[in-house]
Amino acid sequence: MPLYIKKALPIEAKEYSLGLEDGFDDIEEACKNGLDTKYYKSTISSHKVPYILTLEGKHYINEGDFIITGVDGERYPCKREIFLKTYTLVNL
Repeated sequence: MPLYIKKALPIEAKEYSLGLEDGFDDIEEACKNGLDTKYYKSTISSHKVPYILTLEGKHYINEGDFIITGVDGERYPCKREIFLKTYTLVNL
């Protein structure tokens, strides 16, 4: 099978903070929509779970996630450990 290297395109990303989400669900609604509370770490001290609306649907945001804005303006959360392995800060 051929190997490929990801093109080096700059993307915007910021570690999640209040205001970057598209909305909130209460914990019960989030669980109905597939949130696995075994691995979920709350980003805020309440029973609300922030989410981002992505091309694939609603994605819940965990503590430490980065919110990435892709090349076509789409947004999605990325786990901190994956983000740090995949991306390097660009100094302009």
